[in-house]
Amino acid sequence: MPDSRPSPDELLDIAGDKSRSRGRGRLKIFLGMAAGVGKTYSMLSDGQEATQRGQEVVVGYLEFHGRKETEALAEHLEVLPPQQINHRGVILKEFDIDAALARKPEILLVDELAHSNAPDCRHVKRHQDIEELLDAGINVWTTVNIQHIESLRDVVAQITGVFVQETVPDSFIERADEIELIDIPPEQLQQRLQDGKIYVPEKIDQALQGFFKKGNLLALRELALRQTAEKVDQDLRKARTLTNATEPWHASETILVCVAPSRMATKVVRAARRLANSLHAELLAVTVASSRQAGIGAKGQADMDAGMRLAEELGARTATLAGDDIVAELISYAQQENVTTIVMGKPVRQRWKEIVFGSVVDHTVRSSGNIDVLIVTGDEASGTPLTKRTVGDNKWSWPGIIETLVLVSAATALGHLIGNEVRHANIIMLYLVAVAIVSVRRGRQEALLSAVLSVVSFNFFFVPPVHTFAIGDIQNGVTFAVMLAVALLLSSLTLRLKEHSRSASERERNTAALYELSKVLAGTRSKTEMAENAVEKIQSLIDADSAVFRQNSSGEFNVLAASKRGFEKADKEAAVAKWVIDHGKSAGATTDTLSGADGYYVPLAGSENAFGAFGVQLGDRELDTAQRHLIEGVASLLSTALERAQYAKSSHVAALRAETERMRGDLLSSVSHDLRTPLASIVGAASVLKDHKQLTKQERELASMIVDESDRMSRLVRNLLDMTRVQGTLDLTFDWYDLDELVNSAILRTERLFDHPVKVTNTGDQLLVKADGILMEQVLVNLLENASRHAGRSANVQILLGRARQMALIDVIDDGPGVPPNEAPKVFDRFKGEATGGFGLGLAICKAAVDAHNGSIYLVPTSTGADFRIEFPLGQEENHA
Repeated sequence: MPDSRPSPDELLDIAGDKSRSRGRGRLKIFLGMAAGVGKTYSMLSDGQEATQRGQEVVVGYLEFHGRKETEALAEHLEVLPPQQINHRGVILKEFDIDAALARKPEILLVDELAHSNAPDCRHVKRHQDIEELLDAGINVWTTVNIQHIESLRDVVAQITGVFVQETVPDSFIERADEIELIDIPPEQLQQRLQDGKIYVPEKIDQALQGFFKKGNLLALRELALRQTAEKVDQDLRKARTLTNATEPWHASETILVCVAPSRMATKVVRAARRLANSLHAELLAVTVASSRQAGIGAKGQADMDAGMRLAEELGARTATLAGDDIVAELISYAQQENVTTIVMGKPVRQRWKEIVFGSVVDHTVRSSGNIDVLIVTGDEASGTPLTKRTVGDNKWSWPGIIETLVLVSAATALGHLIGNEVRHANIIMLYLVAVAIVSVRRGRQEALLSAVLSVVSFNFFFVPPVHTFAIGDIQNGVTFAVMLAVALLLSSLTLRLKEHSRSASERERNTAALYELSKVLAGTRSKTEMAENAVEKIQSLIDADSAVFRQNSSGEFNVLAASKRGFEKADKEAAVAKWVIDHGKSAGATTDTLSGADGYYVPLAGSENAFGAFGVQLGDRELDTAQRHLIEGVASLLSTALERAQYAKSSHVAALRAETERMRGDLLSSVSHDLRTPLASIVGAASVLKDHKQLTKQERELASMIVDESDRMSRLVRNLLDMTRVQGTLDLTFDWYDLDELVNSAILRTERLFDHPVKVTNTGDQLLVKADGILMEQVLVNLLENASRHAGRSANVQILLGRARQMALIDVIDDGPGVPPNEAPKVFDRFKGEATGGFGLGLAICKAAVDAHNGSIYLVPTSTGADFRIEFPLGQEENHA
């Protein structure tokens, strides 16, 4: 092995770094992905810990941004007063570098590394201030966000749409002695933003929709992690050089691809590039020039050159090594570069040549130590074909017969070689060994054949009279019988053990397949993809075509995942699947129900009923119990996943509907509040104009119209506010009220709407109700306003009060045109867009308010006019609130 110690140039670089850092302060940077991750807080926390260890820590400059937790951490630390700079009549506070140099503490905390100083400061940028502090031997701790690094400014602008103005040169970041990443999940950072811990409330919504979108934060987080990882990787390489390490440190992945003079060179390079991409690893490509490759010829040299050119095009770092020992050069270079995986091509030479001349691949595998070696396959036609042995197969096979004859003949020959020196019992053991080998390697037929041939051969070659099948002694007959029984028993037990092993292996394979399918289904949202995954799994497990049928809530029947051959398109197959869904039972081939079908169908059952069917095409084949259970297991996993997806969709739709209602309520509330102030001004001004004596009659009528319409608009605004209230969670204030008083109060509020007074008739005694008086009074006001709007000012309106069982009855009756029969069912709906104007909120508010009191309101059919009846509980208990 070549000497792996650091080269003189490497030692000089390390020594240069140390000499440059001698007498210079150490720089520690607290790096974050965005504002608010806690960089300043972490810096102050570390400063407090350093103070407790006896180190001298001074705060040079801090930006608290109104965060009380950060201010509390800085209370027990010495803080240098900021420099006051008068710039165009504005007092600016900046970091006082002269005070810091005069104080010269052991550790100085300076916030906002990317800050641009005021014009009258010594340096333009704060990082230049810190550079001077470091040269003076002061250790500096500072903070910066990833978007402020100069080389990443364009990347950040592409991601977030924000072009950062204040940046720090990459060279300054690279000179940092330590970079500490302050990282929190994007969801937690967004929550901190919503809690007002980063920006003032006026900027929160804008930030969430812009820079602080989750996608932006994820991208910035990855940039910060990569920046920190690069710094750590540089430190790791220096540490490996100083410690003379030869074994790889698996802190990060590095892939080394060996480019050989072979037709597989480009294929191996592409495979290594794919592996490096999947592991986010660096890719190295090397070739070794040695005397062993002197006769590779023009074709081999061209293949190797093509592989190296492709590696360079794919972004790999290339190198050409030299040495007679190819493997030693590869391993030495891999250890030097901290390579974790070596990628090589599969040998293409004949096996005998590798045995005679040696194999680079085999030698590399044995010499790699802790470095993984990955062999890339060659051409599709290359390789030794493998034959799959079937355990317990009852069919004869020529390879099995020949193997049986060879093993029995070998036992006979070995018995002849030692026959004169050992007893016959030992020769019998040789034949039993042959029987055991055949039983393990072959099927039942060959095992029985080996047992019989072993007994016959023993009799013919070793039992007197030899070379005959005659049995001269009865003891020999017993020996033959026992030998045959033992041979048959041995073969039977061996085959049974193989069968148990095969069954256990198959069960383990099926269990692993179901577990893998469950993980795939859990990570899939599309119902079609779920069904297709299940179909593919059955195809790989039992080599059978399958399809998935589904019936939705509206009764529509369709194919969710089609089979490769399309057997489900036949009408009879669809009919069987429909029967399975309707009855929730298995049917089809291999069952007693609808057995004429080509497929075996299993219901996809949900928590309530079956909503689909899983069909497997069988044709003439039979299903064993294990296969049947496997199909049922796949169907069960699929039904659970589909039902989960349906519940998730329903939950998402419900959440969207609730969010839509909330946003509409917020909009209505905001608009209503904004309209009330100008409406009040309009009403007041119009009222003054109406009573002004210098106006003409026509002008007074116009002013009166403004007052009336403004009053009408005020009622609409009030209804909007009431609607937003009843749509939310009502906080009712219950108390005892006389129903007559509530009615009279509502009449007083609406008396200007009618030319005739509203008549009140109480058919019973005093009615006391426990209710929210303000809300119930508003219900009556809305009903009276509704009567005025639809029946007119001249309408006769009466209110009837009565009692029925434990309910108070309130009827608001008018003699207007009434409600058309086709509009009666939707009279209490919101936003009806009535022809008479308005949004139809008044009656909707009435219904919501009455429902909140456990009452009911409805339209009583009448021949003329309209009769709105309210049934309200008497003696309502406190717990109804």
